[in-house]
Amino acid sequence: MTSILIADDDKEIVDLVKLYLQNEGYEIFQAYDGAKAWAIAQEQDLSLVILDIMMPEMDGLEVCKKMRSAGINTPILMLSAKAEDNDKIMGLLTGADDYMVKPFNPLELSVRVKAILRRMQLMKSSEISTSDTLVIGPIVVDRDQHIVTVNQKELHLTTSEFDILFLLASEPGRVFSSEYIFEKIWQEKAFGASKTVMVHISNLRDKLRDAMGGENVIKTIWGVGYKIEV
Repeated sequence: MTSILIADDDKEIVDLVKLYLQNEGYEIFQAYDGAKAWAIAQEQDLSLVILDIMMPEMDGLEVCKKMRSAGINTPILMLSAKAEDNDKIMGLLTGADDYMVKPFNPLELSVRVKAILRRMQLMKSSEISTSDTLVIGPIVVDRDQHIVTVNQKELHLTTSEFDILFLLASEPGRVFSSEYIFEKIWQEKAFGASKTVMVHISNLRDKLRDAMGGENVIKTIWGVGYKIEV
């Protein structure tokens, strides 16, 4: 069964979201503080984590950082009462896959959850490429095992970073626009999505650069998009 963790210090929000998602057939875990959310994330095999940013014990950003540092690549949807771009970017920089601003319509959240889970399923299928393993120089992207290695050393990526890398690596040298990347990966129309893609590309580029001794393999073609070259 698809399992989802909802972590928010507002019990009413947790109960409401839980009701909507249980009606979709998902198994729900709940937490009202960051410490509990972090414990559940370590103990359970989750399909998705919904994290509020402002929580006691440990905030959502710290939980997200801990998950990514521990190699837990479960998709993360961040929630916040703040709508400023800086808060959104901070959430994405710590490893979140998507972001929603409070107050939100629970039905809209349910649709977003379905989109994230559907994207995960599509990436496991042969939707983007007929090959399950892509090799770009020293970079090996294994979709079947969801593992990336650089010079035979595993590189830990978030779900969105992995999906973007697989897309770019499926056609080395091709320039993909931000709009195309967003629509292909997030399965939504790309209205104002360039900043989201930019932050994920930046994270991915930094990780690859560190693993490759400073070589920058993801190029930005200004005004056009991004491509991978080794």
